[in-house]
Amino acid sequence: MYTLGIDFGTESGRALLVDARDGRILATKVLAYPHGVIDERLPGSEKPLPPDWALQDPLDYLEVVRTTVPAVLREAGIDPAQVVGIGIDFTTCTLLPTTVDGTPLRTLPQFAANPHAWVKLWKHHGSVPQAAQIDALAAQRGEAWMSRYSGKSSSEWFFPKALQILQEAPEVYRAANRLIESGDWLVWQLTGVETRNACMAGYKAYWQNGAYPSRDFFAALDPEFADIVPSKVPARVDQLGARAGGLTAQWAEALGLREGIAVAVSVGDAHAAVPGINATAPGVMTMIMGTSICHLMSEPKLMDVAGLAGVVDGGLVSGMVGYEAGQTGGGDIFAWFVDHAVPTEYHEAAKAAGINLHAYLEREAAKQSVGEHGLIALDWWNGNRSTLQDADMSGMIVGMTLGTRAPDIYRAMIEATAFGTLVIIEAFEAQGLHVRELVAAGGLPEKNALLRQIYADVTGRDFVLARRPYASGLGAAIYGAVAAGVYPDVHAASAAMGKLEDAEVVSPIPANQVAYRALYEDYKTLYDYFGRGGNDVMRRLKAMKRSLRG
Repeated sequence: MYTLGIDFGTESGRALLVDARDGRILATKVLAYPHGVIDERLPGSEKPLPPDWALQDPLDYLEVVRTTVPAVLREAGIDPAQVVGIGIDFTTCTLLPTTVDGTPLRTLPQFAANPHAWVKLWKHHGSVPQAAQIDALAAQRGEAWMSRYSGKSSSEWFFPKALQILQEAPEVYRAANRLIESGDWLVWQLTGVETRNACMAGYKAYWQNGAYPSRDFFAALDPEFADIVPSKVPARVDQLGARAGGLTAQWAEALGLREGIAVAVSVGDAHAAVPGINATAPGVMTMIMGTSICHLMSEPKLMDVAGLAGVVDGGLVSGMVGYEAGQTGGGDIFAWFVDHAVPTEYHEAAKAAGINLHAYLEREAAKQSVGEHGLIALDWWNGNRSTLQDADMSGMIVGMTLGTRAPDIYRAMIEATAFGTLVIIEAFEAQGLHVRELVAAGGLPEKNALLRQIYADVTGRDFVLARRPYASGLGAAIYGAVAAGVYPDVHAASAAMGKLEDAEVVSPIPANQVAYRALYEDYKTLYDYFGRGGNDVMRRLKAMKRSLRG
């Protein structure tokens, strides 16, 4: 008996065929989105998009399903009749406006050239003013649900993006019978049943204690926003692992599967990795490390934690409270540096050594002692999610001299992301949520041994590399198994399908811990000075950039 996990990331989508008995992955197939991330101009258009926009084409997601699912079935050579369930994980919040039957507005001729009719990808930061508007109103009204988000919204979230559409393209808002997460939209396409899931609704759309914010709250933002729930966002929300519906006859024929097999409600991509690496126990912080970094914990007790991105009952697994924090820049910071700021000599040296440039810079940076480069960086190239929740933050490096070299900067950037993780850990522990162990998954830690050691040294905790390929996709397959009734709940499915057998444990080096503690204190000084109101230069520069480019 098998299940499929379909994992939708920032750049591509991947299907996994998984043995539901033990989590063994039989086959995988990845497809890069044909249109990729649309952050300069719409396809076929010469008009540039505003700064901080990030869009996608929803038709690319359907192409992933059509291409990858039949491919893994062929590769595995199994009887498709033995596939009993499908799970989908997706980047959040990735918002799509559609008609009442789920047709994306971007496919309608009258809206094809309107960027607001396209998918707003999770890292679309064009909704900063709307997030600030929501925060100000929530504070003024004393909205209790806002404490679950540390009193501050992200421009990446659902309702700031929806409000941006209303304010900047009211014709798109009025035509959109539905505003929906792309993961939920895909489940709708596969089953013909529209659902919303507790993970995305809770972490990205203020859904708390079984309800969205009140009609009065939305009306106070804008009278036309008053009935967004339930007119454009149905009030019902389903728990993770629930069966959304059965695969339609049309999709069954297209994919070579049986009609009616279970399709689970969707789940956030990072969140799906928690059962995928069997990290559902209290005290374990799961770090999903890729282009960005997501920090997740499951605990039995419900409390508000200052600086966290979200606290949701049932947000990760049933019967537990899911806590989420994150860093909006991770691997993409290192990629930016390699792509745009490394001198030619290092490219040539890496080629001569027969390794890629990342590996070469890692090797050279690993030769240094802690602090030898004389640098401290703030890891805010893509803003700060936790604990500042401010997309207007930007990156910086202190200590540059004429002697600074590329490996110095590369190491300082790794250290900065580790320092940012320690800020998050301290926020958890300040509220009594003890973090005893870090369990990491993703391409970033798998490829970088120096990063693994630095994170252990900076945090003072064992860093466990799950070495579980495609953890999010496997997690999606686990939810699919629960939806199909193979297991009674996510805990049981994770224990069977997500167990770790070849994890690598990296322990902190005591001397490095001491040295990093001193550097961390200086990092925190910069963190507070630039991030907590001591100096608004980053915000002013962002505002100037928007005014000149927008």
